Amino acid sequence: MAFGVKKNELLAWKREVSNGKIAILTHYWMDKRFPGCFTVTKVGCRDVEKLILWGREYCLLPEWIHMDKNYPHYDLFGEKQKEVLTKEGQREQLNRFHL
Repeated sequence: MAFGVKKNELLAWKREVSNGKIAILTHYWMDKRFPGCFTVTKVGCRDVEKLILWGREYCLLPEWIHMDKNYPHYDLFGEKQKEVLTKEGQREQLNRFHL
C-alpha cells in the first residue's frame, strides 16, 4: 500500500519515465513481505538499457528491475535507498521521509 505521495509528483514521475529519463520517486509504503521498511524509492526509465546502465553505478542487478510494461523501475529500500538518494542529490526526499 502506497501513501504520502502527491498526485502531481506521481504524474511527473510517470511522465519522466515515459520520456526515457531516469526518474526518482519516494513514498511511504507498507508490505508484509518487507517488515521494518516504511518507505520505498522507485527509480524508473522506459529505456530499460539506460536503467540497467544507471543501476550498475549502484551495484543493482538487471533482474531486480520490476518490468512493468509502462514504467520499468527498481524498488529501493533501506541503506541502498539512502545511498542512491544521497548520491543523486535528492535532499528533499531524504528530509521529507526522514531518511
